[in-house]
Amino acid sequence: QVQLVESGGGLVQAGGSLRLSCAASGRLFTIIDTGWYRQAPGKQRELVATMTRDGNTNYADSLLGRFTISRNYDMTTIYLEMNNLNPEDTAAYYCSARTHGERGPLSFWGQGTQVTVSS
Repeated sequence: QVQLVESGGGLVQAGGSLRLSCAASGRLFTIIDTGWYRQAPGKQRELVATMTRDGNTNYADSLLGRFTISRNYDMTTIYLEMNNLNPEDTAAYYCSARTHGERGPLSFWGQGTQVTVSS
């Protein structure tokens, strides 16, 4: 199993920046990829960005250029740098990890961290 704990959320004015962190622990050697997702009130959870074990990244088209996913060398921390934030970015942000399992891939989630962007 993998445990994930997000931090770094908060209230920020439009145009500002935030850096979210996700502390990962457990069987990190089983990780296939990690990512960030977000869920706004009344909406479905959506992809923000993912990064494979090899470092390949994938972003939601609408966020490309403003958000950047990264991690440290041993995958114990995954980051999400968010720039030029706007009120539409207000959501709970969740860290995720997909791992190899005995019967196929497994998905793990953190508890989420709230980001609120004021106009």
